[in-house]
Order: sequence, then C-alpha cells, then structure tokens
Amino acid sequence: MQFGIFTVGDVTVDPTTGVAPTEHERIMAMLTIAQKAEEVGLDVFATGEHHNPPFVPSSPTTLLGYIAGRTERIILSTSTTLITTNDPVKIAEDYAMLQHVAEGRVDLMMGRGNTGPVYPWFGKDIRNGIDLAIENYNLLHRLWREDFVDWEGRFRTPLQGFQSTPRPLDGVPPFVWHGSIRSPQIAEQAAFYGDGFFANNIFWPKEHFRRLVSLYRERYEHYGHGRADQAYVGLGGQVFMRKNSQDAVREFRPYFDNAPVYGHGPSLEEFTEQTPLTVGSPQEVIDRTLSFRDTFGDYQRQLFLMDHAGLPLKTVLEQLDILGTEVVPVLRAEFDRLRPAEVPDGPTHADRARAARATSPERTVEGAEKARA
Repeated sequence: MQFGIFTVGDVTVDPTTGVAPTEHERIMAMLTIAQKAEEVGLDVFATGEHHNPPFVPSSPTTLLGYIAGRTERIILSTSTTLITTNDPVKIAEDYAMLQHVAEGRVDLMMGRGNTGPVYPWFGKDIRNGIDLAIENYNLLHRLWREDFVDWEGRFRTPLQGFQSTPRPLDGVPPFVWHGSIRSPQIAEQAAFYGDGFFANNIFWPKEHFRRLVSLYRERYEHYGHGRADQAYVGLGGQVFMRKNSQDAVREFRPYFDNAPVYGHGPSLEEFTEQTPLTVGSPQEVIDRTLSFRDTFGDYQRQLFLMDHAGLPLKTVLEQLDILGTEVVPVLRAEFDRLRPAEVPDGPTHADRARAARATSPERTVEGAEKARA
C-alpha cells in the first residue's frame, strides 16, 4: 500500500491573516512540502497541472525534476497530466526524460482537467474532451512501447516511422493512472489497457466513486488483466488533524469556509459527513481511511490533499509530521494485514522492470542489446 500527498498548487489568501503568498513563495513551498513528505516516510508526492490562476504548477516535469534531485526514495507523480490538451509526443518524451532523471521513481495520472477555457488556449475543443483523451492516450501508449510508430488520427498530424526519445528506462514505461471524477469512459479506458484507475474521492459522496471503481474492476477482469480485486485502484482524500478533534475543527473552519474550491457552500459538518474530508484527531483519520476499504475493496494508493485553501506552510509541515509519524504507520500495517496475498501492492518501477525481465527479456533495453549482439 502506498501513501502520499497531492497538491493542486493553489495560491489562496489565508483567511486568518488576509495575506496570500506570492507565486514564488507558493512554488518554493511546494518544493519544501515534497521533500518533507519523503522525510516523514511517505511513498508518493504528486502535483497537478494547471494553466490558469490561482494555480501555479503549469510545468509538472520542471517541478518534479527538481524534486528528483533533492530526494532519493519517494515516487514522483502527477495528480493530473492533461492528456486532452498536451501533445502525446511531448508527454512521451518529457516523462521518459523525467523517468531517467529520477532513476525510475516516476508515474503519472492522465486526466481531462476541470477548467473549460484550457481547451481553446491549447487549440482544442472541449466538446471533443473524451475523444481527445482516448485518441491521445492510444498514441502515447504506443510511443512508449514501439520503437518506430506509424500513426494517423483526428487531432494531430500523422507520424511516419517516428521514435520518441529517450526511450523509457529499462524498456518499461512509467505506470499510468487514469483519473476521473465523473466519466465511465475513463474507467473503461484504464481497464482496457490494464492501467490504474484513480478516483479523486473528494467532492462527491462515496457511492458515486464506488460505481466508477466497480465498473473499472469489472472491465479490468473482462479484458483479461487479472481478477477484479487485483485491479490497481487509487483514492484521493482530504484531512486536517490536531491532537483533539475540537481543536482541528476550530482551526480548519475558517480555511474551509473561505476556500475557493468548497467554501460558501455546505457547512464543514455537512461536507465531512457526505464526503471523505476528515477533520479531527489522528485516530479519526485512521478509522475513516480504513473504512475506504469497505467501500472500494483492497486498493493500492492513498493520496491526501493537505496544502490547499490558504493553509500556511508551517501548518502543512505540522500536518505532514502527524501524518507520517502517527497515521501512516498504523494504516500501512493494517492495510497490509488485511490485503490478500494475491492482491498486488502499489506499482513501482523496480517491480515492473523485474516482471518485464522475467516474462519478456527482449522488451528491456538490456535484453534488446543482448538480442542484437
């Protein structure tokens, strides 16, 4: 089981001080948070991709490349790579390069994004969102697995004998999650390729996401990748913790009430009742997170959103200390105890490279070189 955090990189006014960080301060804070995540023993740091204020992470590979040089163990991921508006050729090359820089500690999550204007900014039509996601990922999937690609589609110029460079590390492409908050077509796409499915599991009731995860599991088995309970599922979540739940609620309330993403709507109590948001003690976070298994089955990755809504960096770092020392060790032990032996753990490059060598040595760079010799 992998545990980590994801950031959306919002620049938001701290409602308790009336002050917002500068873009530079927010970017530097994200770098500090990523390094702190490794320090406290988390497995994953993930960043979103946005091209509009008030968000700053418009270049995830730049951000993650820097973090790769400052860390040794943590998996570096995206919590959305815009498969609809990015050129799949550029995605193939950028993330293969990042994979080499990070010695394999890279995966990514494909998504359509939730900001309508981004489509025309990059010359696309939002009405083609699903079709773009399907076609672009098909090309990306091939670029990472075929040395030379001939391809023609609806949304970009054809390719003839094209080879993306660099090739994936060890001949093994980065693991891909397909993220969705509402689209069964994306769950189907993840199942078709045998990739992971990530349910953001933040804003809507659990029954909504359970339907998407169940569809993905059923179709994963249908396509012959394994049993439904062996499919790769990731979940998002939001937490805020203090030793006493009353202190957590009192401190977090002004941030919740004024947050652009969910402020001025349902009350904090209503939101925590209807969604996975947990504001309370570490034990309450443990109990709530363990309950996700009852809803979704055994799953491989749990990411928490912790640095949003104007929370100051000092507070976020305190939250990470609590998460890493008091919450994740308990969750990791309990999830590992409950998970059947035949259900896979979270994907890593090292494990996938070993499996590729065992099943098809010629697929790896080393195997291909030996075959040519």
